[in-house]
Amino acid sequence: MLRIQNLSKTYPNGVKALQDVTLEIPRGMFGLLGENGAGKSTLMRTIATLQAPDTGSIMLDDLDVLKQKEDVRKVLGYLPQEFGVYPRISALAMLDHFALLKGITNKSERNRVVEGLLQQTNLWKERKRRLDSYSGGMKQRFGIAQALLGDPRLIIVDEPTAGLDPEERNRFHNLLAEIGENVVVLLSTHIVEDVRDLCSQMAIISKGEVLLSGRPEEIIRGIDGKIWEREIEKTELEAYEREHNVISTRLYGGRTLIHVHAEAAPPGFAPVTPDLKDVYFSALKRVA
Repeated sequence: MLRIQNLSKTYPNGVKALQDVTLEIPRGMFGLLGENGAGKSTLMRTIATLQAPDTGSIMLDDLDVLKQKEDVRKVLGYLPQEFGVYPRISALAMLDHFALLKGITNKSERNRVVEGLLQQTNLWKERKRRLDSYSGGMKQRFGIAQALLGDPRLIIVDEPTAGLDPEERNRFHNLLAEIGENVVVLLSTHIVEDVRDLCSQMAIISKGEVLLSGRPEEIIRGIDGKIWEREIEKTELEAYEREHNVISTRLYGGRTLIHVHAEAAPPGFAPVTPDLKDVYFSALKRVA
């Protein structure tokens, strides 16, 4: 269990990156959903012991993350948003190097671990290729391989599927789902589908504040019967936004389809079964 209590961080320029963040994150996949600049990466870096908060505490089971940084790093796997590697080195040589840095000094054990992780991430056949020849999805899978070194108890992945094509994204999802069965996996993303497809628990963060948290299906039930839709002309959108709580818009058959959050049906609107996108956009609209 990862417990975060009353965590706050304000940067020297006055930006309040985290504001009294409190979360309980159990074993399994936990999705942290928020737009770019919401504070997700600041929270990830703080949990990963890369920066200190102004106030608050973080406990990983019996480990004080803020005070026992070296102990935490031994049981932490981290795939940051920007994952850099030596481009001219093969995946096999690079992962072997990371394993050595992780403390796996026995050569035969290191070979076994490296081969196992490259097999698990479906990179074994490509192990001798230079990393600069890898596709974006392959690089992300390699990033997960290095994050799994040392049998971590906590794995942090920050925006892992941004920029991946649908096939690579699906492959990466399957890999994350497999990993998340046995450890705490904290997935930071602005992509709603990543959380919907993978996570049994989630939270939405905006402007450094946690807006809501819980099981996705329970959170969705909280707005059941409160989401309405209507097709309108694009030129009508501004007027509808003045009169209603429009949470999202999208093009549909050349016209504009809008979703509105309201306790009762506005005139001319039809009910719609809400999904996680409706939850997300409703939460963001409240703090806009």
